[in-house]
Amino acid sequence: QVQLVESGGGLVQAGGSLRLSCAASGRTFSSYTMGWFRQAPGKEREFVARISWSGTYTYYADSVKGRFTISTENAKSTVYLQMNSLKPEDTAVYYCAASKWSVPGTSKEYDYWGPGTQVTVSS
Repeated sequence: QVQLVESGGGLVQAGGSLRLSCAASGRTFSSYTMGWFRQAPGKEREFVARISWSGTYTYYADSVKGRFTISTENAKSTVYLQMNSLKPEDTAVYYCAASKWSVPGTSKEYDYWGPGTQVTVSS
């Protein structure tokens, strides 16, 4: 079984920054794709970003391009989401996920999920 645990969420002012971490354990993730999703109150879960463990391939939702950066630190089996220029609409529970597919699409193509971490952006 694979375990994913997010950390780094909190309360931040609009325009500020946070860095989320996702620590993976339980098996080797070298060939997996890692992703970040978020779910705001009353809204559907939405894709934020994904990355290969090597860091070679990244993809972002249009809503976060230029503001968020996804990265990996293989030695620590950790995936990061650096969030800059945060906006109130970024407020959500952020989830880390792992997929065996190189180019996963919907959230159903991710096999493992963390419990989530709350990010709240105030104006």
